[in-house]
Amino acid sequence: MIIAHTVAELRHALRHTERPAFVPTMGNLHAGHLSLLAQAKPLGDATVTSIFVNRLQFLPGEDFDSYPRTFADDCAALEQAGCDVLFAPREGDLYPEPQTFRIQPDPQLADLLEGAFRPGFFTGMATVVMKLFMAVFAGKPHGTAMFGKKDYQQLMVVRGMVRQFALPVDVVACETERADDGLALSSRNRYLTEAERAESVQLVQALRALAQAALAAGERLPAERPALETAATAQLAARGWQPDYLTVRRRADLLPPRAGDGAGALVALGAARLGSTRLIDNLEV
Repeated sequence: MIIAHTVAELRHALRHTERPAFVPTMGNLHAGHLSLLAQAKPLGDATVTSIFVNRLQFLPGEDFDSYPRTFADDCAALEQAGCDVLFAPREGDLYPEPQTFRIQPDPQLADLLEGAFRPGFFTGMATVVMKLFMAVFAGKPHGTAMFGKKDYQQLMVVRGMVRQFALPVDVVACETERADDGLALSSRNRYLTEAERAESVQLVQALRALAQAALAAGERLPAERPALETAATAQLAARGWQPDYLTVRRRADLLPPRAGDGAGALVALGAARLGSTRLIDNLEV
């Protein structure tokens, strides 16, 4: 496995590659990341994984400084999984000057849900993804980038950016990897205490119940949705969680469902804090 720290080193490593398959990460890799890499392998002539903790997408007071950094273990895992190139830039390599040009996603998508609770997050995320795409795919006829569905809104923002900028990249959505009890795998899961880890499965269970209630509502869903969401949020809060949202939305645009929206058109999404750890998850309906 080649390890590149600068854009120049990365482009040199990929000089004979025409169809890179790319997995962007912030490191602290788990089975979900490695699943993305495995799915990427048949889609390109070289697999590229990036590890970069992007300061631009952290709000003041969030966990940028304490975000788990496990570079040696990550390298070993990627090498064992057959990654061809690891791009691990230092902050000064990716941002050699203040990043005054930024990607501003469509506020009709980016200001909802995660964007409402983490203002500026999607601007920081989209900016670094664009920089990474330019580093990996510049001069290539085509490529593929892998994104997990756990970060559902992020996936939609990236797809919109690729579409509107006509980037030569196929964005592949990969199913969420889960522990045996259903908890979505996340680098932040390591923040959970033993008791919190046992409790953490309640988020996906609440989303599952909300999704079932939404389907049962049928044509009445637009009218009944607020009450269903309020009940789901209250039940999670009663267990000691601090929910930001539990909601049912349209997969197409994350707006509230309309009459006639049913199975195959909806997604239940949730974000809640358990102790000091904020967890997100979703279930397509």
